[in-house]
Amino acid sequence: MLKFITAGESHGECLTGILEGIPAGLVLDLDKINEELKRRQGGYGRGGRMKIETDTAKIVSGVRFGETIGSPITVQIANRDFQNWQGRMSPFGEVCGEKVTAVRPGHADLNGVLKYDRNDARDILERSSARETAMRVALGAICKQFLEVFGIKIVSHIIKIGGVAVDESKINYEDIGKIESELNVLDSGAEKRMKEKIDEAKEKGDTLGGVFEIRATGAPIGLGSHISFDSRLDGKLAGAIMSIQAIKGVEIGAGFKVADLPGSLIHDEMFLGENDKIYRKTNNAGGLEGGMTNGEPIILRAAMKPIPTLMRPLNTVDIEKKVEIKASKERSDVTAVTAAAVVGEAMTAYIFANEMIETFGGACMADILANVKAYKERLKWIM
Repeated sequence: MLKFITAGESHGECLTGILEGIPAGLVLDLDKINEELKRRQGGYGRGGRMKIETDTAKIVSGVRFGETIGSPITVQIANRDFQNWQGRMSPFGEVCGEKVTAVRPGHADLNGVLKYDRNDARDILERSSARETAMRVALGAICKQFLEVFGIKIVSHIIKIGGVAVDESKINYEDIGKIESELNVLDSGAEKRMKEKIDEAKEKGDTLGGVFEIRATGAPIGLGSHISFDSRLDGKLAGAIMSIQAIKGVEIGAGFKVADLPGSLIHDEMFLGENDKIYRKTNNAGGLEGGMTNGEPIILRAAMKPIPTLMRPLNTVDIEKKVEIKASKERSDVTAVTAAAVVGEAMTAYIFANEMIETFGGACMADILANVKAYKERLKWIM
């Protein structure tokens, strides 16, 4: 099975990630990994931290001469801002720097301080920060390159920011990743209105959330399983997306609309096409039925809440002085929905890469490719 772990603090020396389970023989392109990191740092409405960092991945194990060798892949991303934080974030030495005691509503500050018995919320906010997602994107980029070998592609676009939504009748999904858009929006008129909304929020010291959509194509029928609750692919995908900081809701396919419509309008009818191949005219299931892929594009949507660090802070309590106060401030974005979509792609890629390895096995690319070929040959009458 595929598994990963990340380590590192927002203003620590570096982020580190270990990805275990990628078969030997996968040719990796480091430039593609760094391009994904660059995408995560982009987007209209990002804050000052993005001007400091230029994220670059350094692979320190598991790859030799551009090819995976079957051992765990270790990736590091340096935090350039660490030079300004060495004293306050030193692993050893004298304690220095002002403590963070004005815990922020909507953040992990208070809960983390209480759970881990700390008296400085910096011990919590440094790790709970979305800075951690830079490493998820780097590891997800490796998973993407693995999936590309099998023709599986994962992309995203933005549906809504600050209540301003795209006109879905104007969307051409073939344009995803091909058009110039600071927000990764396929409706230029909606993007203009979103930017205006972001500018308004920035002027007020406020933040905005939104909704992004992830689409995965090329996955073979039968990834996942109906056998037990923890093997259902829709559950794994929903959990992976919900694990991203600030994500508060996930939909698959028609999502919550299925509660309002009768079965006759929701379930995707099947028909016979050329050479008796089964096809569907709709995809309300979002490519997943019974916890398994059904051959249609997988469609996920995620709702991101506004970032909890506001330039005009909310009311809170100082946990040391026991008085009401305004919440502490850290550098923050006005909105990071565009970046969150890139993280969503990475987590989706990780889940699909794990399913491919779990379903088809193999310690090396040659074996897994042969297994996939045999599987598709068996199902060629339908696929």
